[in-house]
Amino acid sequence: MADNIDLYSDRGAKLKSGVDLMAISPMRNAAIKKIVTGIKRTAAVDLAGIEKTLATSSIGGKGRKIPGREMKLDIVKNAEKIRSRVADLVKVDDSDDTNVESLNGGKQLLVQVPSPRIDVAAEYVSSLTCAASATTQAIIDTFNIGMFDSPTIKSAVWGQYPQTLDMVGGNVKSIVEIPQKDEGFGYTLRNVMANHLAATCKFNAMNTAALCSTLETVGVHEMGDALGIQERHRLLAYGLQGLNANNLVYGTVKAQGKTGTIGTVVHAIVEKALADKIISADKKFASGYTTYKTSDVGKWNAYCAAGTMAATMINCGAMRAPQSVSAVLLYFNDIVEKETSLPGCDFGKVQGVAVGFSFFSHSIYGGGGPGTFNGNHVTTRHSKGLGVPCVAAAVALDAGVQIYSPAKTSQLVGDVFSAVEEFREPIKAIAEAV
Repeated sequence: MADNIDLYSDRGAKLKSGVDLMAISPMRNAAIKKIVTGIKRTAAVDLAGIEKTLATSSIGGKGRKIPGREMKLDIVKNAEKIRSRVADLVKVDDSDDTNVESLNGGKQLLVQVPSPRIDVAAEYVSSLTCAASATTQAIIDTFNIGMFDSPTIKSAVWGQYPQTLDMVGGNVKSIVEIPQKDEGFGYTLRNVMANHLAATCKFNAMNTAALCSTLETVGVHEMGDALGIQERHRLLAYGLQGLNANNLVYGTVKAQGKTGTIGTVVHAIVEKALADKIISADKKFASGYTTYKTSDVGKWNAYCAAGTMAATMINCGAMRAPQSVSAVLLYFNDIVEKETSLPGCDFGKVQGVAVGFSFFSHSIYGGGGPGTFNGNHVTTRHSKGLGVPCVAAAVALDAGVQIYSPAKTSQLVGDVFSAVEEFREPIKAIAEAV
């Protein structure tokens, strides 16, 4: 018998009823396919950054300056000419899906290369390389730059590449990392910084969670981890945790928001699972402690996933800071296991993420803060699809307490990628495509 879910918006409004679970599969949903291909096709060009780099001759990133190589060019004022030339250069033919837009008064360009440049390629870097090459050529053409100054233009756009693997100090960015930084098969779409996701969704926690969950779920499919019985298992968790299916996340947050804690969310999720007959009492001990059993492991895991997300939003939302997300990931599921005797979200792997993640994000080691992490990191990757979406949601609720905030790491990506509706509001787009 098919599993059906109801899809709700980021504000708890019902969007679609009785949706076949398979309709939200990345293999079938047109909006998810559009998000994935769009990410591969899209690059952000910082025209204001290029202008500043040339004016100060600070070429190649922090600490690098070449005195005497300053160039004063009105790049932002000529953004439309540059945009038009970039579009002409990257297109394959006049009827293709090339899209180049000038944003924020000419300070940035959104460059979406035509699909053939991605389709006829072994990797997904054509958006970066073609946007960088076209921008370099467009500036040279627009300002009639000679052969001896053209290399300076190239370096302002490309940064230190090819002396480095990626464009360190450059002014063209993608939301995903280059292939050489992926940890293994299928990690590309999991290798997106939480700060990038929050900035792209304009710090809407529900949509940030949905975008992260979507990319993680696509990565899980790419890894080969969503075949056979695992497909339903993965999609149930994706739907309930990431897409607010059955309004479980939003409804729980709304009901618990004012006074809720991690513990009260545990109670709410367990009670909901009992009411929906996902779990039932198994054995009662002399002490009064009751163990539970489930006839549907996939649905129970999905309820735990949704509960973990709701607890994250309530806890991190209350403190307006993401640093506690690792504690939520750990202790929500620890308490669930003690309360029910059943496994927590992702069979303990979310707890495993929490332990290592807390150490690396802000504990003794004290790395970059939660916002700089992604699903490709050694401490986060073992929970596939269910840990990092909570981190991304927590970052979206941040009031600015991280040292490495989205304003520092993700301004360009956020300004440009948020201009694409399906990136910014994935819950709506995916629901419309079922």
